[in-house]
Amino acid sequence: MSNKLQNIKAVKQMLDGTHKFQTKKTHGFSDTEHAAKQNQKREIGDTWEEKIGNTIYIIEQKNGFRVKKPKNSVSEEVREYLNSYPKCKKDCCKTSYNHLDEKMRIIHGMCYDCVIEMEHELQKQGKFKEYEKKKITENAISWLNRAEQDVEMLKKAYTESQQIVTNSDGLIETWNAKMSPEEFENTIQLQFDNFKKKFLDNINKKENND
Repeated sequence: MSNKLQNIKAVKQMLDGTHKFQTKKTHGFSDTEHAAKQNQKREIGDTWEEKIGNTIYIIEQKNGFRVKKPKNSVSEEVREYLNSYPKCKKDCCKTSYNHLDEKMRIIHGMCYDCVIEMEHELQKQGKFKEYEKKKITENAISWLNRAEQDVEMLKKAYTESQQIVTNSDGLIETWNAKMSPEEFENTIQLQFDNFKKKFLDNINKKENND
């Protein structure tokens, strides 16, 4: 009787798909291949693709650990965009880039070759002088903006007291401010404001003369 009951139970499990022979995991070629990839020795800096579930990840070997990220992650797309040359001509066939290309990407959003071609076209159209004047003005204003930021940093360094840890014991040394905010305004800031006015006047004068 017990054997019959066991047979009935086995048949029921087969119909339900829960019999041990149906649920037992078998290791085929794909499992062996996956295990081999997992155990493959990697060098620091190596990157490779690996499918985990339904997602493809990019794996990078670090010193003693690995970092994985989705292949089509948002951060990767943003990084690719920031490193791209969005204003290059559609028929641009450049495949490798150097420091000149990177410099032109920051300024123009295109590679060096496309900048040269664009400027050559402006020369043929008689528009290069206007373009050149505009770029010179933009560069001058950009430099002035950076100078203003430097003055702000200088103001903070000169008018605020600072505490600095000087050794491993945690000894703190206090440096007193070199001048009050009012003294800074009446000296360094005033000199810079006068310089800024003359600088902008010269730019406007040059634009009017041209």
